[in-house]
Amino acid sequence: MGFDVTGKLVAKFDTVQRTETFKTREFVIETNEDIKGRIITNYIKFQSVQDRTTIIDRFNIGDQVKVHFNIKGSRWEKNGQVNYITNLDAWRVESGNLQQGGSSSGSEITPAFQPDMSRSADGVDDLPF
Repeated sequence: MGFDVTGKLVAKFDTVQRTETFKTREFVIETNEDIKGRIITNYIKFQSVQDRTTIIDRFNIGDQVKVHFNIKGSRWEKNGQVNYITNLDAWRVESGNLQQGGSSSGSEITPAFQPDMSRSADGVDDLPF
């Protein structure tokens, strides 16, 4: 499942060649969330891999961007210690100024695809409640 979030680009880093055949690039966006009148600022770091490392090139620090991403997780074990790693893998970045209808704080993370599970293909409500 894909997600997206809109915010201000605050950092972008150089591409890192991790192995002979694998490269990554990281970038950070800032979002602001209003929680009961208190503004909370979040800094969200994304990574892009392989041929996607250039998706952030056309944007400048300070630009509003909408990042489409997947959440990836892995388990890593070394010397008897187990660690869990979560990555936000960006696969598309577009201008965040394309939003329609009103303003947005840009802090809401939403699934890029939200199927309507309340009705079957023939339009009949098949929920058990």
